[in-house]
Amino acid sequence: MRKSQGWQVLVRGALVVAACLVLGAVTPVHAQATALQNSDCVKCHEAQPQQIEAKGMKHKTAVGCMDCHVGHPPKVSDIVPKCSMCHVGNPHFELPNCGQCHSNAHTPLELNLSGDLKAECITCHAPIGQQLTANPSAHNDVACNFCHADTHGMIPECVLCHKPHSQEMTQKDCASCHQAHKPLLVTYDDKMPSIHCAACHGTAYTQLTANQSKHQSLACVYCHQDKHKMVPLCSDCHGTPHAAGIHQRFPSCGECHNIAHDLNNWPAQAQPKGK
Repeated sequence: MRKSQGWQVLVRGALVVAACLVLGAVTPVHAQATALQNSDCVKCHEAQPQQIEAKGMKHKTAVGCMDCHVGHPPKVSDIVPKCSMCHVGNPHFELPNCGQCHSNAHTPLELNLSGDLKAECITCHAPIGQQLTANPSAHNDVACNFCHADTHGMIPECVLCHKPHSQEMTQKDCASCHQAHKPLLVTYDDKMPSIHCAACHGTAYTQLTANQSKHQSLACVYCHQDKHKMVPLCSDCHGTPHAAGIHQRFPSCGECHNIAHDLNNWPAQAQPKGK
């Protein structure tokens, strides 16, 4: 019995040693398996992956969870990285408080437009800032999100603040003359209806439509081309139709023909003989 018991002790000892060796051999594999992967995050954090999938923009395609969150509690306490860890080299990235607008990094372009924002916007929309500076108007005195409120990229209708020049005008007509970031620089094309000009230049339009000359059939933009307030010379169309002596005596066409909008309204001092 003693001899048998001795063999049992030896066998048990051998088994314990073998078990230790086996466990020691698999420990590195076990340790490697416990390292966190991006696919592990969704097991506990369901909302964030869904947000990234729907509105993550480049945060969805360019980085994974572990590229930003480089650790996990309790080993790492501060798991929210600074935006500057990735975003550098642009004036916009140097702004002090990213979270003021980008309140959720998982939906980075779903912006919170609170407070008065202008410098923040111009760091991304530099050409707009240059237009405002080069073309001063009342629009310079308001924050960008005074007009572009609620959601990023929202373009408001002009008529929310500005009364149309006439009853005939609607929102779609505003842009035919005005650009929002340089509103006082009036531009138009050769298809501009004269009735739109009449909204601001009523006297000239009334005179022209009541006039019986060939000018009555011309659109305002036929003569006033290129830019607002451009006044052409009569000679641009008519040349010098009279004898040289008449042009020398009356160097200004208006001395006889009054104004282009009302050619039949002759001034008393220039009335032709017999009139």
